[in-house]
Amino acid sequence: MSDKHHDLAGPQGAGSGLSGRCPRCGRGKLFSGYLSLRERCDVCGLDYSFADSADGPAVFVILLVGFIVVGAALGVEFAYRPPYWVHAVLWLPLLLVLSLGLLRVLKSWMVVQQYRHAAREGRLDRGDGA
Repeated sequence: MSDKHHDLAGPQGAGSGLSGRCPRCGRGKLFSGYLSLRERCDVCGLDYSFADSADGPAVFVILLVGFIVVGAALGVEFAYRPPYWVHAVLWLPLLLVLSLGLLRVLKSWMVVQQYRHAAREGRLDRGDGA
């Protein structure tokens, strides 16, 4: 089957995305570094050049982590009114851990979703049928 079409027999849903595995076979590794995609799957040979998650994962991480940390910081501030250094000690490490922990997972999930839905670069419809 062509790399441009998803294989319905392959892993479906978040499983391969959350584990950082190939969207087609579910066994090969998706990343060569922390956030760097491999060129292709070392098991089934799927070319990962179709994957372009761009800033999508970062946007989701910013929104999700911001919601969690700001909500928790406001709760602590209103309940205990601690000094500012306590906020820094509490929230900066949490920001770092959540951001780095979620970024790879969300990037992997977005690549898998691009594969499953055969996402392609957008094209303008010029209305000439071409």
